[in-house]
Amino acid sequence: MLNRIDLRGGSRDPRGLLPRAQLDVSVAVERIRPLVEGIRDHGYPAIRDAAQRFDGVSPPRLRVPAEALAAAERALNPEVRAALLECIDRTRRVHGDQRRADVTTRVVPGGTVTERWIPVARVGLYVPGGLAVYPSTVVMNVVPAQVAGVASLVVTSPPQQDNGGLPDSRVLAACALLGVDEVYAVGGAQAIAMLGYGADADPDGATRCAPVDVITGPGNIWVTAAKRLLRGVVGIDAEAGPTEIAILADDTADPVHVAADLISQAEHDPLAASVLVTPSTELADAVDRELARQVPVTKHAERITTALGGVQSGTVLVDDLDAGLAVVDAYAAEHLEIQTRDARQWALRVRNAGAIFVGAYSPVSLGDYCAGSNHVLPTGGCARHSSGLSVQSFLRGVHLVEYDADALRDVAGHVVTLANAEDLPAHGQAVRARFADAAGADQPAEPAVTR
Repeated sequence: MLNRIDLRGGSRDPRGLLPRAQLDVSVAVERIRPLVEGIRDHGYPAIRDAAQRFDGVSPPRLRVPAEALAAAERALNPEVRAALLECIDRTRRVHGDQRRADVTTRVVPGGTVTERWIPVARVGLYVPGGLAVYPSTVVMNVVPAQVAGVASLVVTSPPQQDNGGLPDSRVLAACALLGVDEVYAVGGAQAIAMLGYGADADPDGATRCAPVDVITGPGNIWVTAAKRLLRGVVGIDAEAGPTEIAILADDTADPVHVAADLISQAEHDPLAASVLVTPSTELADAVDRELARQVPVTKHAERITTALGGVQSGTVLVDDLDAGLAVVDAYAAEHLEIQTRDARQWALRVRNAGAIFVGAYSPVSLGDYCAGSNHVLPTGGCARHSSGLSVQSFLRGVHLVEYDADALRDVAGHVVTLANAEDLPAHGQAVRARFADAAGADQPAEPAVTR
């Protein structure tokens, strides 16, 4: 069922040969630019028009009423409530240990630099709602922001025709469980534009969504394009595209497990990527047989079949696990499973992945919900340079520089030297001026500089 790429017996750079979704975000940026600019310039009317066009609803108000949040929590299935509360608890435990402490370094007597970690003031958290709904993504966005100490949180999620133009009731219930009361029924690029620029939330202008400092959360290509367009106006977590799983496996892996895990990510989206990397042809053949058995009996068989048969999915055959490690590092998967002998040792050698799932009993599905890790992760190879969502996503490191007169006097000559070397003499003068007495007495000598 999976396409095969045979990289055995060669030393080719695998990056241009690996399966990858064919998405051009730059083209999508130009297509949504008029929509984003329209919301920047016109606010609520442009958002309402976009909702009618893309979601089939025309909400009279964008902000979800408090009573709707409370009602969604009351109506939540008890088993779903228990599962969400467990998800929240485990996510809080993991993210609680990520909070950094301020650190003061004594550089010299009388001279210190303190690095403070200060939360951003207001964040916008996007929760998708297309082919599936994601109350778990509410948890993954909100918990690290709360742990970071962000004072103002706003959640947006697409309006649903079958819920009276409100976001999915399970999404609303998750917001209520987490104490988030500012929620808007806005999806897609229009949600990102509203968060970035701010907009009235109703026709009479009585309620307004204030602009945010940072936007986080996964979404489709239009959400990703809007994030790219607004980068600089706001901070963003990453350009998250369709989900990905890569599995590095050897002949000890159970093909039933491997096939089930590939299917689990293909279930998200016809563009989802499922990639197996293995030196074992026998495993590859067995996984294909398992896919043929398991896919037809799944609920979303058509969607899964499309994803598994797409150019973004496939089996990559390699000479050995060292070669496989090079391939998964080049691929830089959102989710990487290691199903091999000594799985942890191989996992510790991985450099590029959003999250790594080690061994047969750490499937990606666990990380999606109840491992305690975050499931908002970089895709499309961005794990080479970006991290998944964490408490750090909502913190800024700010240096406090505190020197007394003696400490500054001691280093003043070096400051003046470097200022003159860069032809910025006023920089040096700003130091020298501090040591002139009222009559213009001696100042720290200005070193001679040869130019």
